[in-house]
Amino acid sequence: MLLTRRAAMGGLAALAIVRPGFAQPCCGPITPAGQRIVQLLDESDVERRWLAGDRIAWETGLPLPTAPDAPPGHTHCSAYVAAMAERLGVYILRPPEHGQVLLANAQGNWLAAGKGGWRPLAGYAAAQAAANQGQFVVASFINPNPRKAGHIAIIRPSEKDAAALAADGPAEAQAGQHNYSHTDLRVGFRYHRGAFDQGLIRCYAHDVPA
Repeated sequence: MLLTRRAAMGGLAALAIVRPGFAQPCCGPITPAGQRIVQLLDESDVERRWLAGDRIAWETGLPLPTAPDAPPGHTHCSAYVAAMAERLGVYILRPPEHGQVLLANAQGNWLAAGKGGWRPLAGYAAAQAAANQGQFVVASFINPNPRKAGHIAIIRPSEKDAAALAADGPAEAQAGQHNYSHTDLRVGFRYHRGAFDQGLIRCYAHDVPA
């Protein structure tokens, strides 16, 4: 261990200890407000709800009864984001203002237009830091083919280090082809070619009401 700082505190010496090789969080600690976001995502049961192929109620992710000849459902990334935002008292474009089909593209365009008090963030470090501070942060990819689905996910508070952030992007939670309560942007957006590697993902933040 290395002793990096000595400070006088009430006549006693206080030592700050750094362990060699211990990676520091890239984007600040997770605040109590950030822990609220973590709890929301952990309790959402996203790995068993909002499942691809189900026809669902967007608010709960639970499947709806359908006739035997009903067409299969699609993926539900945008419905999951809308549901978690609603639970925090944050508005993002959602039913009934827009149907669930191609909603992720519509949300991406809506966010880019500066609607609803959302603000763009300058890069992944800013997105991870904002999430750690307890803001509701989303990562959005608009498919250049408007007839094909885009993708949207929630940035999850995380104390990952700078190397992990640079390699894999911020931590996130999502519904999609695979649902995750905790993964990384690179994994979550892998079904959208070029989205991560070509820097086509945009991040936005919204304050969460107390």
